Amino acid sequence: MPRAYCGHNELIEFDKAKAIGFRFLFGVDEAGRGPLAGPVVAAAVLIKDENFTCRVGDSKVLSEVQREKAFKEIHDHAVVGVGIMSEAIIDQVNILCAAHLAMTAAVKDLSTRCANFAGSTYEVPPGAIKVLVDGNIYRGDIPYKIECVVKGDAKSLAIACASIVAKVTRDRIMGDYDQVYPQYGFKSHKGYPTEAHRDAIRAHGLSPIHRKTFRSL
Repeated sequence: MPRAYCGHNELIEFDKAKAIGFRFLFGVDEAGRGPLAGPVVAAAVLIKDENFTCRVGDSKVLSEVQREKAFKEIHDHAVVGVGIMSEAIIDQVNILCAAHLAMTAAVKDLSTRCANFAGSTYEVPPGAIKVLVDGNIYRGDIPYKIECVVKGDAKSLAIACASIVAKVTRDRIMGDYDQVYPQYGFKSHKGYPTEAHRDAIRAHGLSPIHRKTFRSL
């Protein structure tokens, strides 16, 4: 059996301290605020088993290979919820609101799965759940205790897992869009404002998945 990765101890202890008094601890993060195209994706994670054999951390400092490996192991070791808000919703409500809507959807998705994990046929009481959200602000309609954690993906194992799930999920979506709109190169830049992406916009105009309200287009 592979040996557990030993670099997560501080992240595990952080979560244990934050979980005191609660039955479940959710970690929440999002991916896709900065791109010019595509959805914003959020993930919420409840860890069942902390003995990961691969490195889990801030998705931005992991390689694609590391993220893909961690993504699989997270689904083996945790219960996962996902929320996705399209570019159309982003244009309607702005990116910050859309990110919070995605986070809320991810938490609600996870909470329904949480009851099954708990072995119960009824909804888990709101007072049993604490939610750690990456960042310094969250505005959402969920009935749980919420705590925002600045740079939480480097402090909390649950948030780090959510960071990876959100990033990999979104990258896969953009890879699918690359098959539909190959002229934009979405598979390589994932919709972020690289020079190659801007060149493609100048050459081909906006695609249906571009965020029309972004001033940097």
